[in-house]
Amino acid sequence: MDEDALPDTVPPGPGHDGAAAVSIGVTGLQAIIDALRGHGRTVIGPTVRGGAIVLAEISGVDELPGGWGDDQDAAHYRLRERDDGAVFGFAATAQSWKSVLFPSRELLWSGERSGNGFTTSPPAGDMPRYALLGVRSCDLHAIGIQDRVLLGRAATDPAYAARRDGAFIIAVACGNPGGTCFCVSMGTGPRPGAGFDLSLTELLDERGHRFVVLPGSARGRELLAALPSAAATAGDLAAADDVIAASAARMGRVLDTEGIRELLYDNAEHPRWDDVASRCLACTNCTLVCPTCFCTSVEDVSDLAGEHAERHRIWDSCFNSDFSHSSGGSVRASTRSRYRQWMTHKLASWIDQFGTSGCVGCGRCITWCPAAIDITQEAAALRAPLPARRASAPDGPPSSAAGGSPAANPGKEESP
Repeated sequence: MDEDALPDTVPPGPGHDGAAAVSIGVTGLQAIIDALRGHGRTVIGPTVRGGAIVLAEISGVDELPGGWGDDQDAAHYRLRERDDGAVFGFAATAQSWKSVLFPSRELLWSGERSGNGFTTSPPAGDMPRYALLGVRSCDLHAIGIQDRVLLGRAATDPAYAARRDGAFIIAVACGNPGGTCFCVSMGTGPRPGAGFDLSLTELLDERGHRFVVLPGSARGRELLAALPSAAATAGDLAAADDVIAASAARMGRVLDTEGIRELLYDNAEHPRWDDVASRCLACTNCTLVCPTCFCTSVEDVSDLAGEHAERHRIWDSCFNSDFSHSSGGSVRASTRSRYRQWMTHKLASWIDQFGTSGCVGCGRCITWCPAAIDITQEAAALRAPLPARRASAPDGPPSSAAGGSPAANPGKEESP
């Protein structure tokens, strides 16, 4: 990956370099989109399709979700009309940016029969040069995690590297957290702190509809310098800080992360795993919408004549029964063991593997779980004290002070 691919960082929090911030209007945002497209980039941003806010290629501000927000809760997602023209007035998009940088289905090679053998060819065409518009802080952290997993180890993923290399990232401070958001608990938001080229904070007040824009890299500063803008005022910066502070105070969920790694490791046989297994459908929704899950499988297909074959990489999930299949059967045959594996990996063993949690608090796994299973509630349940167990059956003899009946303590003499 090129050195220029990862933008330099901006310190998080109110202590950012406000002198570098500028203020632009909606036309200024359109100018940024036009400039990026003019440089040959494919601009991906949020837009409304099929009753949800999704990520797709856009060419203008009018394709953003202007005037639309969302209501999110466990197993619940609905669009709602806002009473203003905010274009980023919603919580997490239905998809994460993983769907762009690490797509769910990807051709690895194709092959053609030739005589007694066959020849293979890599995918044709160049990877698009992306500009990602509207990346929330939680998703910025998720991209950073995927960078560590797919680029930071001995074997890098060439397809991911090709998409990630040079991707221009425009972050957006989250001003409208959803009912399932808990980025504050995970330390991943709502203010973008690093890993972006430009960061926007949307403001709508008596001074109009505008964006405070902070550059986070040399190429971000270069792009801003080529466009009309005005220096952000002290009032603009204060209003942007107020938006972020209000967002941080309105998180829909809370996850206590104190000692969570040890909590998961120490409770592998907790009865809560049976409880959640009785509700979990093992549908894989949580892993598919998760912005950090990266498990894959391969799929081979051929035409009916056997002359052409293709191998595709596809997303897989630890909730599939075949995921852990080996000689003799599946290692994790039960839903109980699969949910425990997913949650323990996400919140505990991920830390051992990659030095950080695998959860960024975006809340998608809660919103899109059809059984309304909530990872924050499941973690809290593991902390709760177990109900006291009765020392004897309801109709049995009373237990002795030593903790059992005489029959249970054959070596103990009873006083006459």
